[in-house]
This record gives sequence, structure tokens and C-alpha cells, in this order.
Amino acid sequence: MIHKRSLMRRTAAVAAAGAAALVLAACGGNGDDDGSAGHGGHAATASSSAPASASASASQGQHNAADVAFAKGMIPHHRQAVEMADLAPDRARSAEVKKLAADIKKAQDPEIKTLSGWLTSWGEDVPAEGAMDHSMHDMGGMMTAEEMTELENASGKAFDTAFMEMMIKHHEGAVEMAKTEQADGAYGPAKKMAGEIIDSQSEEIEQMNELLGKG
Repeated sequence: MIHKRSLMRRTAAVAAAGAAALVLAACGGNGDDDGSAGHGGHAATASSSAPASASASASQGQHNAADVAFAKGMIPHHRQAVEMADLAPDRARSAEVKKLAADIKKAQDPEIKTLSGWLTSWGEDVPAEGAMDHSMHDMGGMMTAEEMTELENASGKAFDTAFMEMMIKHHEGAVEMAKTEQADGAYGPAKKMAGEIIDSQSEEIEQMNELLGKG
């Protein structure tokens, strides 16, 4: 009986050792595969390349024609708003108008850079400086060269009134462009920027209307 029990123990030990050897061999086999083109290697490659491919598709694939039109339209639109705002420090009489102009420049300068970066990453041309002078007067709220000259030649209260009336029209155009982007665009960051433009510029329109009412 004792002999039989010890034999069974020995058999169990041998079986366990065999199983352990199989496990080690299996692990070793997977290890070798990981280093080459085995299943593990494919998994590692897929996981390491996923963020890169995701970022590539985010910058190249996940946008549509509406996103491109939004960026190409908003860049010259913002540039003109900044140009108008740059006139205020030397011409405006109202401190509120001067602050409003500074806020507009502070918000729109960085957006121009962001929009330009998107177009570059999409393989699209960034609108050239001054392109709006010839081809974009019909775009929402853009000032003509004559209107810009009128603003440049104004000063004091006349400048304040002209600046706000023109900027309200300009902002209304930007809000409409942003609403089109939200409806038709596909690129998440562009739609987010469109929402911010709608919120901030609608608020500034309200503020300018109030200031004109006080005037």
C-alpha cells in the first residue's frame, strides 16, 4: 500500500514537471514570436501605432469641405477684425470701445494661427494676406476698402460709432459662418471653435448695441 502510494506521488510529480515544462515551452515560444512577426508582435505593433494613426486621421482625414471653407473664410474675416481693432487705440474716445477692440484682437489673433495650422495639416493653402480685398466682399459682414478708409479717417465719438456699427455687422457675418460650420462641418475642434465664436461674438454684439444706445 505504501509502495503504491509513493508510486502515485512520483507519477504526479513527473506529470507536474511535464506540465511545467510545457508551460515554459509555450511561454518561450510566445516570447520568440513577440520578437518577430508572431501574434504578440502584431499586437504590440498595433497598440504602439494606434495613437499615431489616430492623430494622423484627426489631422488629415476627419474633416470635410465645410471645415476647409470655414477655415479659409474665417482667417481673412478675423484678419479684418484685428485690422479694425488696431485702429482703436489712437482714434477711439470711449474707454469701453478701446477695451472691446483689445478683447477682439486678443481672441482672434490666436484663432487665426489655429485655423492656419489646420489648413496646413490638411494640405490646403492658407489665404494670403490681402486676399480679401479682391474676392471676399460678399462674405458675411466684411468691410469694403472704402469703409475701412472711412474708419481710418474717423476719430473721437465718430470713430466709436462707426467702429461699433461696422463691427456689429462684421460679427454677425462671423456668427453666420460659425453656425454653418456647426451644421455642416465634421472636424471636432473646428466645430468647437465655431461654438466659441458664436458665444463670444454674440455677447460683444449685445454689448456694442447697448453702448450705441447709450451714445
